[in-house]
Amino acid sequence: MREWWVQVGLLAVPLLAAYLHIPPPQLSPALHSWKSSGKFFTYKGLRIFYQDSVGVVGSPEIVVLLHGFPTSSYDWYKIWEGLTLRFHRVIALDFLGFGFSDKPRPHHYSIFEQASIVEALLRHLGLQNRRINLLSHDYGDIVAQELLYRFKQNRSGRLTIKSLCLSNGGIFPETHRPLLLQKLLKDGGVLSPILTRLMNFFVFSRGLLQYINQRKKFRRRWVGALASVSIPIHFIYGPLDPVNPYPEFLELYRKTLPRSTVSILDDHISHYPQLEDPMGFLNAYMGFINSF
Repeated sequence: MREWWVQVGLLAVPLLAAYLHIPPPQLSPALHSWKSSGKFFTYKGLRIFYQDSVGVVGSPEIVVLLHGFPTSSYDWYKIWEGLTLRFHRVIALDFLGFGFSDKPRPHHYSIFEQASIVEALLRHLGLQNRRINLLSHDYGDIVAQELLYRFKQNRSGRLTIKSLCLSNGGIFPETHRPLLLQKLLKDGGVLSPILTRLMNFFVFSRGLLQYINQRKKFRRRWVGALASVSIPIHFIYGPLDPVNPYPEFLELYRKTLPRSTVSILDDHISHYPQLEDPMGFLNAYMGFINSF
């Protein structure tokens, strides 16, 4: 019952704000700092925001962070410094339609395009021939699966992936439980265009939410990639996640990917483990990275 009221509140606040013509809030000092410390590159005429920090001198290790829906690269700020103590380069981007990146409209958003943007960013940085560690969350997990599929095909111009760590992403359509708000905006009907217009948050638009349908359509391609590659794979899991419920998700994950290792965080950790328990998340990831 509590979750139902929370979602009603999430709907009511932006609707009321739109009705009252309340302007969007100003960026916090922390977000201003995040933006000013980042950069932009251009992909097919569109500006993509990214962060690129140099960490440990002399280390060859590179980690690329892929954020979730409906947020941005700022999701990683609590573990950023810790990652720079282990990796030579720590890189994250705002996917197209998210964060400080461009939000073209109308536009056919797809997981395939987001994966191509990640590849383009690494070419832009001159890292296309380096071995990359991928660390992803939620929506970013699906982008990572597509990158893994391309890596498996051994095609020129694709990333060379050294390791993959996923976290709290709905990689299995059959165990994914989208929230009410996501369902309303994804599936259409009378409420969808009204909500999208009144909310004035394009990141919640139906175009971006079509990744849920893409995941169902391309399940064999993306889950198959996870099951067939030989690189180290790990999953960091907040078990209180309503989107990927325990124990159904974890049971299917272990059955489908028996070679993968798993870190289960404390019982109260939910869908954003890198924000809710940054030290636990970082320790779990470092344990994985240092295991091979």
